[in-house]
Amino acid sequence: MKIVGIEPKNFRTHVFSAFKLSRLAMPLLGTILKNKGHDVEIFLEEQGKIDENALKNADVVMISTITPTAKRAYKIAQQVKEKYKKIVIMGGPHVSFLPEEALNFADFVIRGEGEKAIVKLIEQLESTKPNFSSVPNLSYKLNGKIYHNPMDKDWIDLDTLPIPDFSLVKNFNSDKIKIYPISTSRGCPFGCIFCSVIALFGRKYRFRNKDLILEELKNIKKGQHVFFYDDNFVADKNRTKELLEDMIRHNFKGEWSTQVRIDIYKDKELLYLMKKSKCILVYVGIESINPETLKFYKKGITKKEIEEGIKTLHNFGIKIHGMFVIGADTDTKESILATLRFAKEINLDSVQFLILTPIPGTKLFEDFLNNGRIFTTDWELYDGHHVVFYPKNLSPLELQELHNTLFKDFYSYKEALKYLFKGNFWNTTIRILGKKFIKLWGKENIEFFQNLQKV
Repeated sequence: MKIVGIEPKNFRTHVFSAFKLSRLAMPLLGTILKNKGHDVEIFLEEQGKIDENALKNADVVMISTITPTAKRAYKIAQQVKEKYKKIVIMGGPHVSFLPEEALNFADFVIRGEGEKAIVKLIEQLESTKPNFSSVPNLSYKLNGKIYHNPMDKDWIDLDTLPIPDFSLVKNFNSDKIKIYPISTSRGCPFGCIFCSVIALFGRKYRFRNKDLILEELKNIKKGQHVFFYDDNFVADKNRTKELLEDMIRHNFKGEWSTQVRIDIYKDKELLYLMKKSKCILVYVGIESINPETLKFYKKGITKKEIEEGIKTLHNFGIKIHGMFVIGADTDTKESILATLRFAKEINLDSVQFLILTPIPGTKLFEDFLNNGRIFTTDWELYDGHHVVFYPKNLSPLELQELHNTLFKDFYSYKEALKYLFKGNFWNTTIRILGKKFIKLWGKENIEFFQNLQKV
């Protein structure tokens, strides 16, 4: 079959607008289907336009979406069905939790992990007598009735997955990927209330075989950057250490970054191996320095650990991108502004101050929806930069203004000059770049601010 895979673009300015990082779902599913003999083309809309001719000639169009891109994904799906009369399959976190919404635009929705389900679904679409009830994780309509097949009880064995073939991605030179994405694990045992990872990938960690990861890393050239997509790259410290030791032994040519918990600072051997294997930056979900807010988020760390962790990682020469979430029921204007002071005083290299967002699939979404606290389901606004609920101690407008204050103060020319005088050109550049995007975001959202005044 001729199959087109699409990852829609978030057209709004957001925290990662400057750094185009490819999501892995479409390249991975495309590679699996290519290996089954299908003719596959992938379009990552962040990287380039979708070819209309490819849609015309396709038998099936797959669309993956997260919540902020759902509106765009539905628009593409509608066009593909109405204009080109093609079969549309949707997947990804958003539609996994709202399949009935997605079935207004798509023929099929694959919930949760899609690697096994997509192969079985394509097999049924090729069959003269398709039996869609045999496909796990599948939601679909038949004779006006919606069916939700049971979820596969067996999680994907990550060692059975191929290395994603980025040459399937059109209008995109895979040899010149500046940030190369690699996933080495799935799952998370922690369960923060604003996160849907457990619902998607389970509580238990699953890991890819170290040799498979090393095989993929062989493709990395000098000057390329690897981003390990894991929700917690250091979930199993011994396993991570073994991988890093092998990266050092094999003379890994690139540099890398990943997401970790701040408590990794307690293992100095690990930090030494991270630095020696060319880790330059870690993304850390700090969330807050307010003890009550950390409890509200069920974060499982303390302010003291956060402070010690940042200082220790900096001592090892590893930069830190601190991720904060503002707007918890325990937050006040004072506690949120204290977060800004902390981020500046402790010299975080870069930050994102994201507004608490009740993403479908999370406990937070369920609680806020049941209590009438969500005032919009315009999914395009669910990007962490827009208030979409009623905070407890602030008005929606006050929280939105605080969000802007935090970003403007951290990413300012004054802060850029401070680092320029220190000779820290990386932090200087990041602040100037941040300033540029904040200005652009402000222009884009004048109407949003006006509407918030009426909420």
